[in-house]
Amino acid sequence: MEQTLKITSVLSDPTRYYIYQYITKRHKDVTVQEIADNFEIHPNVARLHLSKLEDVNMLVSETKKTGKGGRPSRLYRLSDDMIQLNFPFRDYQLLSKIAMMTMMSLGEAGKQALYVTGKRLGTELVEQEISRQPQLAEDLSFEQKMNILKGAAVMAGFYPEFESDSEQTKIYFQIFNCPFKEVAIDHSETVCNMHYEFLRGMFESLFQNVELIEKENLLAGCDSCTYQAVIAQ
Repeated sequence: MEQTLKITSVLSDPTRYYIYQYITKRHKDVTVQEIADNFEIHPNVARLHLSKLEDVNMLVSETKKTGKGGRPSRLYRLSDDMIQLNFPFRDYQLLSKIAMMTMMSLGEAGKQALYVTGKRLGTELVEQEISRQPQLAEDLSFEQKMNILKGAAVMAGFYPEFESDSEQTKIYFQIFNCPFKEVAIDHSETVCNMHYEFLRGMFESLFQNVELIEKENLLAGCDSCTYQAVIAQ
């Protein structure tokens, strides 16, 4: 449990969390300067974040010569040790099933309450992401809204991919990891509808007039859950 607390403390910093996510997707060594450039931070700050991740054994580093002369570079990569957060996952999964079955036992009213809750939580997730970026102006640009969506989706555990058209009227959104998968196996329709409302809450928090259309679903055998958000001008 002590190690779990250390890891969660290290990842509680949003920048550090995103740095770790960046490295997990790189699948190769990174340098302090690469992290500094990608996250637009000073190299000393980047070095501090990387050192914090190394302190809890999420990363390892070594010094290598570049072959170009000068000082050797310190390279960081993911640790080979498996990182586990030892929270009672099975208990939470059981609790989610109990909650789901309770809501379903209430009939249509219970399902509607679940959908409303899902949408509210999606809205709150975007609001939390905005609060982490106090430098943002009230009148957000389309690009800023996209970045907020991406950050909120990653925080929700979706590991998404986003694309938009040149007119900025359509956003294509793919999810490759469903955080509700274990519960959805037994209650696919209800969970997927709740998931849809969760995403709708996210999009409607940023765009006044938007229609969210589901294109593909993981539970239907597709490679991802795919959505198209159509934004009215």
